[in-house]
Amino acid sequence: MIGTTMPSPMYALYAERLHFAVLTTSVVFATYAAGVLAALLVFGSWSDAVGRRPVLFAGIGFAVLSGIVFLVADSVGVLLIGRVLSGLSAGLFTGTATAAVIEAAPEEWKSRAAAVASMANIGGLGLGPFIAGALVQYAPSPLHLSFVLHLALLTLAAVAVAVVPETSKRQGRIGFQRLAVPREARAVFVPAAIAAFCGFAVMGLFNAVVPTFVALEIGIPNHFLGGFMVTTIFGASAVTQLFAVWIPPRLAVAVGSAVLIVGLAVLAAALWVASLPALIAAGVIAGVGQGISFGRGLAAIAERTPQQRLAEVSSTYFVVAYVGISLPVIGDGFAAQIWGLREAGVAFAVAAAVLVSLCLALIVWTESRSRNLSRTT
Repeated sequence: MIGTTMPSPMYALYAERLHFAVLTTSVVFATYAAGVLAALLVFGSWSDAVGRRPVLFAGIGFAVLSGIVFLVADSVGVLLIGRVLSGLSAGLFTGTATAAVIEAAPEEWKSRAAAVASMANIGGLGLGPFIAGALVQYAPSPLHLSFVLHLALLTLAAVAVAVVPETSKRQGRIGFQRLAVPREARAVFVPAAIAAFCGFAVMGLFNAVVPTFVALEIGIPNHFLGGFMVTTIFGASAVTQLFAVWIPPRLAVAVGSAVLIVGLAVLAAALWVASLPALIAAGVIAGVGQGISFGRGLAAIAERTPQQRLAEVSSTYFVVAYVGISLPVIGDGFAAQIWGLREAGVAFAVAAAVLVSLCLALIVWTESRSRNLSRTT
């Protein structure tokens, strides 16, 4: 997962060398989500049928191809190919590696295995821009060394997958992953999915736009700092998800949404006044809100979903999340072309805060209605 966010501190350099604007940066970033969605929809259930290890090897293969493409990238078209391949690798890893970790965990670790897998996932996303930002700013070959390191890490990953035992019973079938939500889960799914959409949208904004904002609007063209800004939101999310397991799932979605609203308010203010400390605070607060609402939102949905339909409901949830990480960022890129980067970012934060507020109101109304029905019964 480190490799999927490594390009974030490099977008300003690519834009300078290949002569493109913020809108193109947003599209290049969002193309990654298209790869993730394709992998989730086409290969989402394959590891149940063929085993975890073959699908993990395929994910490593796509990641290797992505790294090689970035090493030779000399045009926007090549960057788009690299991002699609990176997205395919992430889409394969997201479900398959999580399932493998949970299945491989010893009995005393079973209750924590999902949190460990989630932290590895989100933590990898946070480490990518941190590592790449340091190498881009302070090491030679700023557009190449990070991907050489990533290819070396992938070699270790391939060796690890080769030596571990298979954990799947291979009882599934090969086919497209169906997307659906059973009636009994919809009341929980809708607010949780809205919160996931908004949380991932904010992560997408930090990934694609914030490093450029720091360089152009705040006036600090330091690539390590740009990478660190992305790390704040992913790091806060990863750490929070470890502790959020103690919060009841349905309550956690409401709490996470409330915290995310605060983070978006701080983000809007930080963008408007171009304050670096406020922008860091916004990343941490929004990351905490996203971490609580996303991880526990899936748990809340699982409580209401029949076991035999959990895979399709989980895939639907992830699809909503990854649409959130792509389309709003492209919209922000279009708005930046018209209004400017600062004004577009503020509008993005306000719109997301309104949507999350509606989500929170829906949760409160649903809970109030459930209580009234229980009393009547």
